[in-house]
Amino acid sequence: MKYLVLSILTIFLLGCEGPIARKPIRTSTPKLVKSTVERNKELLSLEVKIINALVKKDTLHEYLPTANGSWYHYEIKNDSTTYLAKNEDIVTLRYNIMSLMNDTIYSADEIGIQKIKVDQPNLFKGLRTTFTLLKEGEKATFLFPSSLAFGYHGDQNKITPNTPIKSSIEILKIEQKQSN
Repeated sequence: MKYLVLSILTIFLLGCEGPIARKPIRTSTPKLVKSTVERNKELLSLEVKIINALVKKDTLHEYLPTANGSWYHYEIKNDSTTYLAKNEDIVTLRYNIMSLMNDTIYSADEIGIQKIKVDQPNLFKGLRTTFTLLKEGEKATFLFPSSLAFGYHGDQNKITPNTPIKSSIEILKIEQKQSN
């Protein structure tokens, strides 16, 4: 009897293992992520080549590169002021969106005059950086690769995915943040 109780107790203790984790049904493959990154790099490289060719071909304007990868030239330059918009300032602006071949996608009238708080814009990524480059009364044309435009989603309307764009942007007014 003693052996029977001891063997039942041994079986009971050995049978109480912790739960065994199941293996995942599907795993993410690093190859897929790596191939997506490589494809995006290739796309950006191609777009940069196209933009550089357009900049080189346009001998009427002097293009300036930006730190984030776009190019621009001034249409109207304002040398009478030095103030550039900063966080919390409100910028009133007009802009349009065109293809790199100058086909109008959205006209400035269609978009309308926008009043935007600098640090909280609801605009595409490339346009947000223009606030720190243009002064009140200035107008410039920017060339944006798709990664700075509407990216791989497009705008769900007229701009298809991975479309580089051109945009003429005019800063009408900069309202400086009031200090307390």
